[in-house]
Amino acid sequence: MTQSLRVVIADDQALVRAGFRMILAAEGLDVVAEAADGIEAVDAVRRTRPDVVLMDIRMPELDGLEATRRILTGTDDGPRVIMLTTFDLDHYVYAALSAGASGFLLKDVSPEHLVAAVRLVRSGDALLAPAITRRLVERFARRGTDTTAIHRDLSALTARELEVLRLLAEGLSNAELAERLHLSEATVKSHVARILAKLGLRDRVQAVVVAYRTGVVSPVPAD
Repeated sequence: MTQSLRVVIADDQALVRAGFRMILAAEGLDVVAEAADGIEAVDAVRRTRPDVVLMDIRMPELDGLEATRRILTGTDDGPRVIMLTTFDLDHYVYAALSAGASGFLLKDVSPEHLVAAVRLVRSGDALLAPAITRRLVERFARRGTDTTAIHRDLSALTARELEVLRLLAEGLSNAELAERLHLSEATVKSHVARILAKLGLRDRVQAVVVAYRTGVVSPVPAD
């Protein structure tokens, strides 16, 4: 038996929390705490040490963005955070990804997608599947960012690792990377792991942000 996956749900709407709890519990995921605002969320994470936090962006007292910063700052073994939003394009989401969140979901997500997303980020991957994540990064990644330190970090990457980083930023999965580069998935995973380690990043979302910030890939011009 594998250890139960522990989740905290932070949302100011009781019905949303109850619905998500029911969906996750039905699939054997353990909801260890709920929070109605960001302050409660930070406290719940510190008390229960969950694997994953479902974090609403807009909450009273302390919003989800600042709560995410407080939860993830200064720790290498914190939980994975998935941001929840009502809208399909929200600049707060990009800020949350920069703060260390592993992806985001719309609140009207299907039960199957919700469960799959929680399991995905817990496994160390990042929630990049929705095309909108890439659009957010393209739109906001290079606004007023000092990239000097990041450029210095990129010098540690090999030519192959830079190539993998560029393809990651295009949203390719490990299987797609393997096919494109004519490598095994195991080799691709090793390349990704080395990129994250060398750049001090939590997951693939952070790698995508860095790729856009540093010009490894360029944002698509707006229509």
